[in-house]
Amino acid sequence: MTRERSQKYVAEGLEDASRRRFVHALLGDLRGLERMWNEGMFERGVSRIGSEQELFLVDRAYHPAPGALKILDALEDPHYTTELGLFNLEMNADPQPFAGKGLAQMEAQLTALYEKVRGAAAGLEMSPVLAGILPTILKTDLGLENMVPNPRYLRLSRAMGDARGEAFDFSIRGLDELVVKHDSVMVEACNASFQVHLQLAEPERFVHFYNLSQLLLAPVLASGTNSPVLFGRRLWAETRIALFEQACDIRTPGLHLRESAGRVSFGSRWLTGSVVDLFKENIARVRALVGTDIDEDAIAALDAGRAPSLRALQLHNGTIYRWNRACYGISENGKPHLRIELRVLPSGPTIADEVAGAALWLGLMSELGATIDDIPSRIDFDHARANLYAAARDGLGARLMWFDGEEVLAQTLLLDRLLPLARSGLARAGVDAADADRYLSIVERRVRSLHTGSRWTLVSLAGMKEEGTPGARLTALTAAMIARQKKGAAVADWEPARLDENDSANTGYHKVSQYMTTDIFTVRPDDPVELVADVMAWERIRYVPVEDERGRLVGLVSQRAVLRHFAALAKTPRDAAAESIPVADLMRKDLVTVTPDTRTVEATTLMKKHRIGCLPVVQDGHIVAVLTEEDFVGFASRMLSKEE
Repeated sequence: MTRERSQKYVAEGLEDASRRRFVHALLGDLRGLERMWNEGMFERGVSRIGSEQELFLVDRAYHPAPGALKILDALEDPHYTTELGLFNLEMNADPQPFAGKGLAQMEAQLTALYEKVRGAAAGLEMSPVLAGILPTILKTDLGLENMVPNPRYLRLSRAMGDARGEAFDFSIRGLDELVVKHDSVMVEACNASFQVHLQLAEPERFVHFYNLSQLLLAPVLASGTNSPVLFGRRLWAETRIALFEQACDIRTPGLHLRESAGRVSFGSRWLTGSVVDLFKENIARVRALVGTDIDEDAIAALDAGRAPSLRALQLHNGTIYRWNRACYGISENGKPHLRIELRVLPSGPTIADEVAGAALWLGLMSELGATIDDIPSRIDFDHARANLYAAARDGLGARLMWFDGEEVLAQTLLLDRLLPLARSGLARAGVDAADADRYLSIVERRVRSLHTGSRWTLVSLAGMKEEGTPGARLTALTAAMIARQKKGAAVADWEPARLDENDSANTGYHKVSQYMTTDIFTVRPDDPVELVADVMAWERIRYVPVEDERGRLVGLVSQRAVLRHFAALAKTPRDAAAESIPVADLMRKDLVTVTPDTRTVEATTLMKKHRIGCLPVVQDGHIVAVLTEEDFVGFASRMLSKEE
């Protein structure tokens, strides 16, 4: 059901002759697929399900831990593989029959695989976490040193960077706003998803089922959002949607004026014709960036009576991230089959929550697939696409356009119509009745209570708002996720996270990011000293960073320097010009700085060594926070209380 490792990332960049060879193989595979379609060769009457589970690894202080290769060495199990980041891991569940106990068997296997990761990670002082976006991940974690050291990953990153020609831009607005640049595709590693596969028992109706899955993306996602925070900013209910699309967008800004497709997209229109047309559009719209030598002729394989691997087509397909992906595979009996891969669901909050989301989608695919015809005549494609982004932004509070121009709240649509339809669909597919009831009850509880993973995260952060620093709150959030995932209760039953769940101070692994103050006030070098004095008085702060017109840190003004200045003025005749000297005349320029990744023990050592009370926290030359003596006083008091 899942893609082979060799097809997940490709072997080499494509230039000149190598590109022509790969595209030639790609077109040959397409002709082979078209022949199989025309001759009705795909396996019928068999419906299987499968899944891919992505997760994060964290150290004892709940920061991303680049330990994937060590974990894989310890596990020695083909069910596990790498993702882009060294702090990511993927588990692949075996195919199961959709009918009977398939869903329960999927959950049982994923749980067992996850427990194996947990055991291996514990021996390496790490923990796995199920999260769509890890709350404690920082931009400094996204350097190429944290990419899996496989030439194929680096080539893909280089090819995408070269195709774009400039840094990747990210701009997402929610409760807060995030505007940032990054120089590689490593931002993609911020995302972890739970991907569900459905092998179609009626492959000849692929177009109908694909369009149906497109329609269902929005309500299914709304029922299970779990990624509201990135880099400490509260953004969309499912921030992964915007982040993943922007992380893989290699179009230069000028091309956005054209109707050119991004590598991650909902699509541009309802599918017509056959599955072959979807692959044709992929080839026509999205340029092949990377590939490998292909030694198979698809037509020759068919002439010899065997199903071709279509390796070139699958390699190209694996670098195009539609939220619904068409998948080709070969069953154990040697027959080719077609699948739809649902890619929109986030990782977590628990495996039970994930499988419940899969049950909702699968039940709706079963029931509506059998009872509704001609979806394009009932709803405009642009409305279906807009629904996805509404659900990603607002979750269960999204207003969705539905059949025949009806506008309805996502929560109402799910409770009143879709959940009953999913129950009927699971029964129609022959799913065990007790399993169907359990999984859909999990969905119903979180939809009725509005208690999705996103809601739990935001409620937890709001409850801790007056406590600790932003970094400490995000660390506590991650610690609480791990603790609740160990207990296994679905997210609808989770209590909010508490700041005292952050036990990272006892580990020796805590970083500056957990204690720094990010809500800072700055001035420019040419501002008058009076402004600094007033800002210090208004905000009750002792240090004010100085930055230039491009936001780069150029100095630091202390309360002591300001007091000395005004004390000196008091001893001399009053002179308005003297009072209005620029900040540049008072600021300290020879600064000692740290980064968000600096260990707190190193930061305290620097403060003692240089006898300073403030450390600017700098990233890429720009100040992002400050760390003061007061921050460490709070840290020390918490340590003492824990020891007591």
